[in-house]
Amino acid sequence: MKKKLGCLHAHYSNIEYIENALSSYEMELVHFVDPALMYRVTSDETFKTEDAQMKVKEQIEWIAQCHVDAILITCTNYIAILQEEQLSISVPIIKIDEPYFEYICHRQQPQTILFTNPATVNGTMERLNQYADHRKKSLDIEVTVINNTFELIMQGQKQEYNQEISNYLKKLIEEDKAISVAQLSMVVASKEVEVLTSTSIINPLDTLISYIVRELKLEKKSAVM
Repeated sequence: MKKKLGCLHAHYSNIEYIENALSSYEMELVHFVDPALMYRVTSDETFKTEDAQMKVKEQIEWIAQCHVDAILITCTNYIAILQEEQLSISVPIIKIDEPYFEYICHRQQPQTILFTNPATVNGTMERLNQYADHRKKSLDIEVTVINNTFELIMQGQKQEYNQEISNYLKKLIEEDKAISVAQLSMVVASKEVEVLTSTSIINPLDTLISYIVRELKLEKKSAVM
């Protein structure tokens, strides 16, 4: 029986990454997008934390009513806001960053984590540190934001956005550091640089897909003859 995954995104651009990555598996993806929540969290001083938590709770419970086998949250800020103990559902919740955190926590050498969106840094790093502390892991991480870049993807300038990331990654690789990118929007550029330089760059999409396939016991689509 084909599995159904409900996906909650803060931006429409994330749909393409998830669709492409899972296109070879027998499953149905149902997407829910709400960019307004993060806009209010970051720009509306009257919008309280409790209001944001209630909104995310409503969204998750609404998705659960769509008869999905699991719910994927692709926004780290959504994940940081979510209070799971307040939910009245039994549907498993998959958080995009946890498989990524697991991989990072098992690396012993110093690491550099790259972002393009400054607004996601605090939420992501707070969750990473909590994740590591809970598992008694010690991390040696440098966080870097590629400034004045995220605006490009928000304006639909994907090629220019990917080029900026590629240029930065190539310079960073010369410093011989362990590197990962923290956002889905950075995956395409990181994979291109991997091929060009034969350098491993960790990204949250690859670790996520491996986790989803394993947890939902997904099967590959049959080859069309």
